[in-house]
Amino acid sequence: MTNLASMQNNDDPSNERVQEPDFDDPPGFVDDISNEELLADLLKDKPKEADGIDSVVVIDNVPSVGPERLEKLKNVINKIFSKFGQIVSDHYPLDNGKTMGYIFLEYKSPANAVSAVKMLNGYKLDKQHTFAVNLFTDFEKYANRPPSQNLEKRPFQDMGNLRSWLQDIDANDHYSVIHDAGEKTSIYLNTSSEAIKVEERARWTETYVRWSPQGTYLTTFHQKGIALWGGEKFQQIQRFAHTGVQLIDFSPCERYLVSFSPLMDSKDDPKAIIIWDVLTGAKKRGFHCLSTSQWPVFKWSHDGKYFARIGEDSLSVYETPSFGLLDKKSFKCNDIKDFCWSPADSIISYWVPEQGESPARVTLLEIPSRKELRVKNLFNVSECKLHWQKAGDYLGVKVDRLTKSKKGQYYSFEIFRIREKQIPVDVVEIKDPIGAFAWEPVGSRFAVLHGESPRIGASFYNVKPNSKIELITTLEKKAANALFWAPNGQFIVLAGLRSMNGALEFVDANDMTIMNTSEHFMATDVEWDPTGRYVATGVSWWSHKVDNAYWMWSFQGKVLQKCTTDRFCQLLWRPRPPPVLTEEQIKDLKKNMKTYSKRYELKDRMSQSKASKEIIERRRVLMEEFENFKKQKEEQLAAEKKERLELRRGMETDSYDSGWDEVAQETVEFFISEEIIEIEDPE
Repeated sequence: MTNLASMQNNDDPSNERVQEPDFDDPPGFVDDISNEELLADLLKDKPKEADGIDSVVVIDNVPSVGPERLEKLKNVINKIFSKFGQIVSDHYPLDNGKTMGYIFLEYKSPANAVSAVKMLNGYKLDKQHTFAVNLFTDFEKYANRPPSQNLEKRPFQDMGNLRSWLQDIDANDHYSVIHDAGEKTSIYLNTSSEAIKVEERARWTETYVRWSPQGTYLTTFHQKGIALWGGEKFQQIQRFAHTGVQLIDFSPCERYLVSFSPLMDSKDDPKAIIIWDVLTGAKKRGFHCLSTSQWPVFKWSHDGKYFARIGEDSLSVYETPSFGLLDKKSFKCNDIKDFCWSPADSIISYWVPEQGESPARVTLLEIPSRKELRVKNLFNVSECKLHWQKAGDYLGVKVDRLTKSKKGQYYSFEIFRIREKQIPVDVVEIKDPIGAFAWEPVGSRFAVLHGESPRIGASFYNVKPNSKIELITTLEKKAANALFWAPNGQFIVLAGLRSMNGALEFVDANDMTIMNTSEHFMATDVEWDPTGRYVATGVSWWSHKVDNAYWMWSFQGKVLQKCTTDRFCQLLWRPRPPPVLTEEQIKDLKKNMKTYSKRYELKDRMSQSKASKEIIERRRVLMEEFENFKKQKEEQLAAEKKERLELRRGMETDSYDSGWDEVAQETVEFFISEEIIEIEDPE
């Protein structure tokens, strides 16, 4: 039956047999389609050699040791790297029995390996060995890099003289002014008569500006980061990308810059605080920010070699250029409240409050040895403030103390004599509340405002070597809440800012004379120029919305300029770098000042002239035209000399001492006027 049905179907013309397609390649066919093109979605899941080893890190620059020291090396490595997770296995390759300078560590999880790489790459084990830590999986990434391209060498960009302002012939200084509610920033060259505008730009900064410690750079703030400007035309020198940056700080040597942004921090990649290399623009290290209540978070040593911050019951000191912890550990210091560096030495001063029966302490710590140079115990302390004298010769600690009943307060200053043997400490007790304290920048005097209005006193003290502290004098009933010493000492401004309506007193501290008493109504700021010749006072729009202006004063308290600027915000003097002269050379200059001053007396008299700039400029143009005319006639005289000699038969007549007396001379008289004087007869 089946065969019959098949035969019937075959005989049916409607059931024509369908021919199957031929899938064979034609003769000579070449398949040029790769598996990656056909199976890309499958091949991406192809197992790799590195799969399963993403928890392995490779550590280079490990000390090469023999079998006798291998176990000790393993203990040191485990102690350092186990802080970031459990180490499952390790491998120390050997060559002739000695380690080869690199090792492999396997963590329990890839996250541990990533943390170890971020935190320990660049870790300084000792003076000869700094770790280079990488993920093992990164080697495949580096091995599969595209072929290197021939990069074009960028031409050298000449930034000009970054300290050109120091070459001003009259030693005038620059200052920056933010005005128009922050819309404009101007740079001025200060002179005794009027300021000269050097540069002005709209929206140069989004918040405020700041000069670097030695005046080399002007810093501006932007949403995407900060920029440095300098040179004669204030061109852009460097940029640092740090979104939302709000605060910055320079190292004293200007080599490093610290920036803070609350928007960029993350748990795995600390970016709240970043330290940058100013010259290259490279990020050196990032940190988390535990608290922004006190800025700067990091404080620098005087030479920029170290920087430190307060941690949890510890003081962490870092060193440059490795930016690692000094000796790889923090200094334990329970409940530390504040610290600061000496302005002249690698010495840290810090204080801790009372804890139970333990008194409060002020400690001087030498870096990098961490040797305690001096410890001072204090009792019944509620607060301390640390004040270093600019030369680092003295440390003044303002101590707020509680009475035995704990209901009242009294105050004292602990004065540490840093340069004397064993660093003795003197105590100055003051019963009145302390309003302000300030060391004289050059010298051994300090000033204190004490008492409450209207009975505020200004007391001046002198720290005599190997002797007791001397009270020089007390100026009674002063309307002042701030003290401003001139950069070179001797002169001081007692200022009553804001609520005290801008009262100003200019005092010569050498003989305690008040040179002038004046007022800049509602003044909010007082700024001395770097030389101590001028003082600027201002009413900032940021603090007070009316009467915005800045005034320029002489150091004796005479108003030189009144600059009423629309919505004036900020004035900052451009700092000067430290002098290159030695102390002996400076003393010699001061000793012979009268000899040098004669050169500048004429120039000073000219600067005090009331002639306007237009008249002076007209005189300069006329003098220049005369000099050009004179030069032209002298050249003509020289060119015609040969002809004159021929006309005068070789007689030289160009000068009085060469035959002039042989020429016939004629005297011509002119009648000018006649005056008749009557003489009375004496009889």
